[in-house]
Amino acid sequence: MTAPSAPAGAASAAPAPPSPPEKSPPRPRRRLPGGDALLGTGGVLAFLLVWELVPRTSLVSADYLPPASKVLATLAERTATAKFWTAVGDTLAAWGLGLAIAVGAAVLLGFAIGTVPVLRAYTASTVEFLRPIPSVALIPLAILVYGTDIASTLMLVIYAAFWQVYVQVLYGVADIDPVADQTARAYGLGRWARIRHLIWPTALPYLITGVRLGAAVALILTITAQLTIGSPGLGQEIAVAQSSGAPHVVYALIVATGILGVAVNTGVRALERRVLRWHPSVRGEAAV
Repeated sequence: MTAPSAPAGAASAAPAPPSPPEKSPPRPRRRLPGGDALLGTGGVLAFLLVWELVPRTSLVSADYLPPASKVLATLAERTATAKFWTAVGDTLAAWGLGLAIAVGAAVLLGFAIGTVPVLRAYTASTVEFLRPIPSVALIPLAILVYGTDIASTLMLVIYAAFWQVYVQVLYGVADIDPVADQTARAYGLGRWARIRHLIWPTALPYLITGVRLGAAVALILTITAQLTIGSPGLGQEIAVAQSSGAPHVVYALIVATGILGVAVNTGVRALERRVLRWHPSVRGEAAV
């Protein structure tokens, strides 16, 4: 007998191999509350431990790098004196006043020039020429014009912080959506109305970025000017301690400037989150 032949299409009727199970999308890692703060604290403690061991193991002479314990003890002693807080106040006064003047001038000029394409084109080469000039190169000029007064420090701080904010404002003004701009013009919004309702909300994130950058640069220039020129503040105290041959005091004051810088950055970041709480980047940061 002849075996029955397989029906046509039997091969295609064979069951298909099972498809691999679908992989579920990776679940986002859940960040522990305060995890970043714990990591940062651990890094600082590790740095202090290395700093403490290096001079005690004679890798570096304690005359040039005092142990961290001695430096921190010196800093604690200095914080108990009125002279230290007077120096901190002088530094913050020069920093805050210089930054405020720089931000005000940058916002006014940035909006006035950025919203007029002809003015922006005519001033572009001047900006590109002046912006790269380092502020420390103006120290001799500042001493010549203002001496060792706080005005010399303000001159350097304003010059350094102004460009950080001004350039960001120009970028923000240029980032206007053309469709939104044409719509505003079609509805008859005047120049000031467009600035208030269209240009200002668009440029505000850029402005806050410029303020954050300018705040850090302004603090650096404040300390540098006080250290070099001799105007009152923490920089002058560092120069006096260095000339007196007291390295532990020098390092203590340097640590104080670092703490001041962290406080300034934290304050500016808090201001940014408050002012831009409506912005997607800040909302996303808060959600994480």
